[in-house]
Amino acid sequence: MTLKPDPTPGDTDWFVHDRFGMFIHWGLYALPARHEWVKSNERISTADYETYFKHFDPDLYDPQLWADAAAAAGMKYFVVTTKHHEGFCLWDTALTDYKATNTPYGKDLLRPMVDAFRGKDLKVGFYHSLLDWHHPDYTADICHPMRDNSEYIAADSRRKLERYSEYLHGQSRELMSDFGKVDILWYDFSINATEKLPGKGKDVWQSEELIKLVRDLQPGIIINDRLEIDQDIKTPEQFQPRSWVKVDGKPVVWEACQTFSGSWGYHRDEESWKSLDVLIKMLIDSVSKGGNLLLNVGPTGRGEFDSRALDRLAGMGEWMKRHSRSIYGCTQAPDEFRAPEDCRYTYNPITNRLYLHVFSWPYRHIHLPNMVHRVEYAQLLNDASEVKMRTSIPEESYGAGVEVREKTLLTLELPVKQPSVTVPVIELFLK
Repeated sequence: MTLKPDPTPGDTDWFVHDRFGMFIHWGLYALPARHEWVKSNERISTADYETYFKHFDPDLYDPQLWADAAAAAGMKYFVVTTKHHEGFCLWDTALTDYKATNTPYGKDLLRPMVDAFRGKDLKVGFYHSLLDWHHPDYTADICHPMRDNSEYIAADSRRKLERYSEYLHGQSRELMSDFGKVDILWYDFSINATEKLPGKGKDVWQSEELIKLVRDLQPGIIINDRLEIDQDIKTPEQFQPRSWVKVDGKPVVWEACQTFSGSWGYHRDEESWKSLDVLIKMLIDSVSKGGNLLLNVGPTGRGEFDSRALDRLAGMGEWMKRHSRSIYGCTQAPDEFRAPEDCRYTYNPITNRLYLHVFSWPYRHIHLPNMVHRVEYAQLLNDASEVKMRTSIPEESYGAGVEVREKTLLTLELPVKQPSVTVPVIELFLK
């Protein structure tokens, strides 16, 4: 039996088919180039952070190159930070002067990006931070850069969070009204209280009203889970779930959001970049558990994708060119199919094909339990070369004492040398 989540208010049909998207974290933090949380991590005051606003000039920004790289990698949707926690806005919002059009660059960054990605047939997604370390009515909390500043905290009594909430709703209205069809809205995030500082959640954000506003303006839009009111998708961050994500024991639509390295924004000196092998396995692993992968790029202060990101994207595109059939339209295999060690199954319920992703290439054979009489034909997906099958198993393949298992075991005969692809895939045509 194939798991299937219950319907949600938004349209997730395209989402669970497309499986692979690009996250883009871009803002003033690209200039210090040492993490998108640099203002909070280093307790930088708004006055001192102003230097980045005064010098933000991404003169090499060409959103068409970004869209080309995403499409070539096999990505089908993108989600960009319209405003991150620092409060800086990429579009020409009418509600603040803290925006791209007032920097030395002087132009709206979001609209040409939307046009470029939409032109490559990618769905459009907006990330919008619920936090705002620049807004004058935003109070201190455990994440705020001024959380250790007693003078700032003392002034919180004069700040009006309800005014900030009106600002949040007003900007959401702009984003949902001024850019055509928006497919995803990715809010981020609610904050727990501590002994010294209050938290912020659905009451502060006025989440119920905010959700209604968004859905009235963009029927069918996908909204994530970070308003403290679950909507369409769950979003595990920087880890891979062990199994299909469930809420109250029921499977839900989910998406792992991951980075190439340890930072979301451009980090010049960060060195824990994931290999191409790891990234492709993360994509496969997500789909094998019924989920998506949203993989992040942090552009530089001049508006380019880091060369390391371009290298990984190109590598993923080469793999997807020959293996996208095992990703698009696929999901977790029915429970009756158990993948062998160091492998992952994905399954396309429309074509009734099972895809065996081989994470560690074995010597000569892969043995598939309970698959005798289930497979009509097998081939390597990268070149459509036949993989021979047999049901009589030489004793040396597994040792003595397994006569019962032998009757249900299907053996795939493999070439000794691994195919020259990052992760080989065997396409199994089921009867």
